[in-house]
Amino acid sequence: MRNLTAIAPMLWGTTYLVTTELLPADRPLLAGTMRALPAGLLLVAAARALPRGAWWWRAAVLGTLNIGLFFALLFVAAYRLPGGVAAVLGALGPFVVAALAFGLLGQRPSSRVLLAGTAGVAGVALLVLRSATALDPIGLAAAAGGMVSMSLGTVLGRRWGVPEGNASRRTALLALTGWQLTVGGLLLAPATLLVEGLPPALDVANVAGFAYLSLVGTAGAYLLWFRGVTTLPPAQVTLLGLLSPVVAAVLGWAALGQSLSGGQLAGAALVLAAVVAGARGAGRERGGAPKVGKSTLLKAATAP
Repeated sequence: MRNLTAIAPMLWGTTYLVTTELLPADRPLLAGTMRALPAGLLLVAAARALPRGAWWWRAAVLGTLNIGLFFALLFVAAYRLPGGVAAVLGALGPFVVAALAFGLLGQRPSSRVLLAGTAGVAGVALLVLRSATALDPIGLAAAAGGMVSMSLGTVLGRRWGVPEGNASRRTALLALTGWQLTVGGLLLAPATLLVEGLPPALDVANVAGFAYLSLVGTAGAYLLWFRGVTTLPPAQVTLLGLLSPVVAAVLGWAALGQSLSGGQLAGAALVLAAVVAGARGAGRERGGAPKVGKSTLLKAATAP
């Protein structure tokens, strides 16, 4: 289960490369909308299931926290902060998730998980921070808000599990993921038109980029991510998210010729060690949830 969940942040690590090489420039909200809405509608159609009962408002809450609000705040942070600062704030997610999981689920994180989270923050800082960093208060608030939004969405996703009454767990996961992405996309669409206006004419490269991000980087990745969210301890799932900046940095080096210093390589190694240590320590967390019934983020990983 952990191995499959880890694929999601690794796929998100490709977002920076695809965005810079294939998508229209300076259209982050359009990219978010085109990632979320088509993917959500596709998964809903595949599941052939609409929410029932409490899942109408649960899907709205989760879609807002994990997709709509998270993406919007992320874009504000990306515009107003150096990418490294935003990435380090995002790396604090495991601690917020651990606190929320303790309060809402009764799960007490092990000391190994907390130490792994500390090492992960240090590793991300080494990997992405640059010497010149201007701290904009609005950007800091947006980055922190986005991190808290997805952290709360992760914990609530674990608490509520998957919707009942479906033919199989696979169908329930398809429906749950599709509902969240659709809600998030519907929230982002009017913001896109208001802030960025009508989309430009798209060429073949743009269409290919949007298709990849929607089908692979969003539909496939979030399906795996929410599968882990509804099954694994929340702090462990969030630690896996630290793999995104590592993949983004490696792809920047391999495909775009970006250099990696010794300090950045040490940071990547520290992040990987933190993820492995957190996975081993997650099983020692006490307490548990009731039984089951994030682009521009990765631009932050390698942007100067």
